[in-house]
Amino acid sequence: MRALIYGGGAVGLGIASCLILSGAKVDIIAREGTVSALRRGGLERTGIFGSVLLRPSEFGAHASLDDLLGGREGSKPEPAPGLGEGLESDYDCDYVLVCTKSHGSPAAAADLSRHRKILGDGGKIVLFQNGWGNAEIFAEHFPKDQIYSARVITGFSRPENNVVEVTVHADSIHLGSLFGSDLAPMAPLGEAITTGGIPAEVVPEVGKDLWAKMLYNCALNPLGAIFGVPYGDLAEVSASREIMEALIGEIFAVMKAAGYRTHWSTPDEYRAVFYERLLPPTARHVSSTLQDIRAKKSTEIEALSGAVVRLGEEVGVPTPTNATLYRMVKFMEARNLSAGEGNGS
Repeated sequence: MRALIYGGGAVGLGIASCLILSGAKVDIIAREGTVSALRRGGLERTGIFGSVLLRPSEFGAHASLDDLLGGREGSKPEPAPGLGEGLESDYDCDYVLVCTKSHGSPAAAADLSRHRKILGDGGKIVLFQNGWGNAEIFAEHFPKDQIYSARVITGFSRPENNVVEVTVHADSIHLGSLFGSDLAPMAPLGEAITTGGIPAEVVPEVGKDLWAKMLYNCALNPLGAIFGVPYGDLAEVSASREIMEALIGEIFAVMKAAGYRTHWSTPDEYRAVFYERLLPPTARHVSSTLQDIRAKKSTEIEALSGAVVRLGEEVGVPTPTNATLYRMVKFMEARNLSAGEGNGS
């Protein structure tokens, strides 16, 4: 198996570690600082699934697809067998795993489209991203039967450029198609990720899983970022619980009007599971939205609360609570970016 990790953030490095451990040939596209750290020190994974250090010779790390395909001389390290050099004519990926932030989807889709030869005849794109709407962006560039989605509710953090920590794990990674495509191509990928240490499985209705994650993320991420607290703190005070319950109610109303479904029929059914089963194992997790605000980066709020608000407008369902939190996070984000301190991911 040959896999390309497009986006070397915490999620990308976490999934890359699994695939490398499974014996797959893996290349990682990441920012220059991450590439340099990976080439010097390898890839280290720590956390709840144990510690492992993967040598630089066990994978490839590149700053762009042009670098990967030999487009810039002197930019590549000594390659491991089967990686790195000589890829212009024979690089044929089984999977491209897109692990960028959701706001990077348009640029990622366009970049991969310009280099679509890396997918060969049967390669698949798998979106390991937060939010709703990413698959539609990629469908503007690729056939729908080439695009798959992953639901990830494992928590990853990156204390150093080449170190990823698995902080929490609520359920296995789910792989599937939003477009009714054949699921058989996802089975080898799921097996490889599982072999590498993080459980993964193929599911028939990944859309239900993605909306379940939308419920979870939209209830917790913006509010956690605004208050500057981990998930569990939000459940301890009635005022914040009331806000989360209003958010959940609005999302269910939007889903129903738009014709989408998740695993629970009513907001009350979901709230019971949310407080009793989903929150406890991730109580100390700090949301990616808060991490981005603290790091003065762009957040994924557009694909979370923003997606709910826009879909609500389309189907005529008011979303005042989601809209208010969306605007508050956008204010925090704008203050960071206007200070000139960057918006990298």
